[in-house]
Amino acid sequence: MPLASQFCRAAADEKHVTSSPTLHAAGRDQALRCLEQLPPFSPVLNQLMASLADEDASFAKLASVVERDSVLSGNVLRLVNSALYGRRGTVSSIRAAVSILGLNKLRNFALSLSVSGMWAKVRTAPDWSMRRFNTHSVATAILADSIVQKTRTDYPEGAFAAGLLHDLGRLVFAAAMPHDFHRILDLRRQSGRPLAECEQELFGFSHPELSSAALARWGLPDAIQRAVLHHHTPHACDAHAAPGVLPLSLVLAAADEMADALSHSIDPEDEPLSRPPGPVLTELGLDGCEEHILAAFLTEMQAMQSAL
Repeated sequence: MPLASQFCRAAADEKHVTSSPTLHAAGRDQALRCLEQLPPFSPVLNQLMASLADEDASFAKLASVVERDSVLSGNVLRLVNSALYGRRGTVSSIRAAVSILGLNKLRNFALSLSVSGMWAKVRTAPDWSMRRFNTHSVATAILADSIVQKTRTDYPEGAFAAGLLHDLGRLVFAAAMPHDFHRILDLRRQSGRPLAECEQELFGFSHPELSSAALARWGLPDAIQRAVLHHHTPHACDAHAAPGVLPLSLVLAAADEMADALSHSIDPEDEPLSRPPGPVLTELGLDGCEEHILAAFLTEMQAMQSAL
């Protein structure tokens, strides 16, 4: 049986965790065992991730990576030949597609498709929507990448990957503890408290911790792990950023909130808790950039959604 289809199967069949403090450690162990069964990155995805910090990355190098995956290649060509790009002739080579899309856009598109494809056979709680999860992840990634292009940020090259993977812990909760997952949602609805606080109360740990732990197992850069860990407590990373430079965690928190406000949430309950994009961007010192960032977001999101 493929590893992805075994994802957390054993954990899902175990006795569910209660809210007793004495069982918090057992719940964390159960979730961490689930992390051990996460499907590994494919060779193509590994190389795409490695290219984020590769200053010598080139069109030819990225094209050669994408060409090794026939499904990914087909989706890239479908994108570049879509009405969105208004091409008169048909583009039939990945190398030509890279020159049209640009290095960063091509890499982001390939990362989104590769990561979303990992979850195709994951078993989750009945009230979990994989479609909404993928859409929220991609929306947050696009917005984070747009923000770092407008301001000074520590580790800006990791913004898209951080956005794409920041809520992986929520997926782990839905897969590792499907019998208890709805209790988190019920507690949030009843109390009106943030999701991470409800997770902490019931299980003794939260989804940002699980997300960061998963990224550590995959060997992603510390800066991405730290930003994901603190995407609900971004100012905890202030000390890691130079003066006048935004912590990546703050960019990620802003992108996450904006994605929810734009109705690209994992759960509709997330949306009323989010501020409109304008005030969020103003807080980052990007007053007046809302129109440009949202226009770019809508164009890129349309392209991503056509393939996801």
